[in-house]
Amino acid sequence: ECYVQNTAREYAKIYAAEAEPLEGFGEVPEIIPIFLVHRPANNIPYATVEEELIGEFVKYSVKDGKEVNFLRRDSEAGQKCCTFQHWVYEKTNGSLLVTDLQGVGMKLTDVGIATLAKGYRGFKGNCSISFIEQFRALHQCNKYCEMLGLKSLRTTHQKQRRATSVKSKNLPNSSTIKKTVPKKAREPRDFISSEH
Repeated sequence: ECYVQNTAREYAKIYAAEAEPLEGFGEVPEIIPIFLVHRPANNIPYATVEEELIGEFVKYSVKDGKEVNFLRRDSEAGQKCCTFQHWVYEKTNGSLLVTDLQGVGMKLTDVGIATLAKGYRGFKGNCSISFIEQFRALHQCNKYCEMLGLKSLRTTHQKQRRATSVKSKNLPNSSTIKKTVPKKAREPRDFISSEH
């Protein structure tokens, strides 16, 4: 949990360095750090600790991509979170996606990362590869994507779908290919620390 969130935090810092200088971009989402605490005298010797976020807790993106969230589409924070996802996806050539972005305003916590099956630069995320596919299919670029010069995923996804459908016609037993089912999205935390 710490490794995933703090890895996503490093990507968010690089994103901020590129986005903040752009005229009109404004504030950038921040993924708060999470720390692992060792408590040897306790029955449960390890716990995670992070800053308490006070205010309305909002899910700006959901792991499985199925939830319709108007705050994601219509709010500045939501649009910038979607742009952050698109930016990470493009920077890693479609190999990694930060997902399950949620928090209060521009402060985010409890994020997830999806990678291709082989991982990305030695890192394997905690979410199914299907989240990458769903993001590619469902993402709608906004003005922040345009400000960063990100390429539209619509044409890329449509080309890949056509190529895949042509290939699958030539494959024997293509109906036996396994489909992965995403895990249920976690509920937001109501507390500062969680014990593991």
